[in-house]
Amino acid sequence: MNSTLNLSTMERKYDLEARLIEFASSIIAFTDSMVNSKAANHMSNQLLRSGTSPALNYGEAQSGESRRDFIHKIKIVLKELRESSVAIKIIEKAQLHLDANATNSLLKECNELISIFVKSVETAERNNI
Repeated sequence: MNSTLNLSTMERKYDLEARLIEFASSIIAFTDSMVNSKAANHMSNQLLRSGTSPALNYGEAQSGESRRDFIHKIKIVLKELRESSVAIKIIEKAQLHLDANATNSLLKECNELISIFVKSVETAERNNI
């Protein structure tokens, strides 16, 4: 039973990493298809940075030097996801992307990831005591 628990934990970590990589890939495709304007280029660059960062920071968190370091890096993932959410909302409001379905889908996934990482931070902090 213990090996099943470990496998399940490993699978969930991989699934979350894969999901963050998929999110980053979606961000790249989304920003590449935004309208061509000064504002869109600015917001595209902003979203590109914050939207690809969570996958990279999550990978770094997996090699945290301590539980405290892990928690700190997971909080950075959460911070970047929240920044991405606001950027997507600005892009939507300013109509800097013409595909409303793509915008809504990206925002939905971002919000789901935020929820996951809020719980992850809470759990990690509770277990750190």
